[in-house]
Amino acid sequence: MHADRSSSTRFSVPVDAALRTAGWRPGRWDIKQAEVWADTLRGHTSPAGHRHTVFPAAVEAWAEFGGLRVTAQGPGRQLAPAMLRLDPLHGLHMARTLGDLGRALGTDICPLGEESDSRALLAIDAEGRVYVLDHTGDWYLGPDIDHGLTTLITGIEPVRLTTG
Repeated sequence: MHADRSSSTRFSVPVDAALRTAGWRPGRWDIKQAEVWADTLRGHTSPAGHRHTVFPAAVEAWAEFGGLRVTAQGPGRQLAPAMLRLDPLHGLHMARTLGDLGRALGTDICPLGEESDSRALLAIDAEGRVYVLDHTGDWYLGPDIDHGLTTLITGIEPVRLTTG
């Protein structure tokens, strides 16, 4: 009989381990903090009048993963694993950038946090898809928060968003 090497959660063993080390547990849900972030983002207006749109997919991601500082161990698959700070206020002053990307994609986009080393902005759209925006472009990480975190923590190369 082989020992079960799979995770008891919805994540692979390495992703589960990185998230648990950062303080995540199945059932983690800090809706009060998520609501504080939502109110802060909704209340912010850039000098040019740009505002954030807040939607359920973002609030749910913040409630479950917000506040975590995730550091993966070991080598990545195609890239070095990202160190993450899951705090949407890292994108507070990015309302115009996120609004522009959202218009290009036909959806609303809200900040999730940042990659600590590169300061790349992590974002989520109204359907729950996850993206990263950095100095080289905009990247698709996955169809939901689980896939997005897995891409970043395991060093899977994301898909670059292109026009056309």
